[in-house]
Amino acid sequence: MKIVLLGYMASGKSSIGKRLSKLLSMSFLDLDDYIIEKEGMSVSEVFDKKGEIYFRLIENKYLKEILSKDESFILSLGGGTPCYANNMDEINNSKDVISIYLQGSVSKLVDRLIKKKSKRPLIASLENSKIPEFVAKHLFERRAFYEKAKLTIKIDGKSKKEVAEELADKLN
Repeated sequence: MKIVLLGYMASGKSSIGKRLSKLLSMSFLDLDDYIIEKEGMSVSEVFDKKGEIYFRLIENKYLKEILSKDESFILSLGGGTPCYANNMDEINNSKDVISIYLQGSVSKLVDRLIKKKSKRPLIASLENSKIPEFVAKHLFERRAFYEKAKLTIKIDGKSKKEVAEELADKLN
């Protein structure tokens, strides 16, 4: 079984994925970390030095590479990954893959993003008052891609531990 976690920035894809990997005794992979390892530079550096088009091309290439592995794992995607290069079709048409959308409300995501704003290049330069509109617009644009996931889990009002446990129950 291959579990692919997707959702907006700060929806908990990586932290929930790590918790879930312990609960299900499966290995955990983070697509951004995989890209960093393969490219020898951070995602921000790839964007700055080679541009978004290059990033989206290699993101698709490495996603396919990971999905073709003949092993079970939990993979967390970048927030934008499902929206480019037919990545959702690639994920959903891959053998033994369950795609899961970690769905959060705008207010929940904004609360989390503001707490770690400096670590989020997309919003680091925005005033806090502008972040809700930015997130709402982005979510609106991405919703159709996220909703192609085979399973949706709402994260509002739940700890990351609770979300991981809920997922483990659904997947067992």
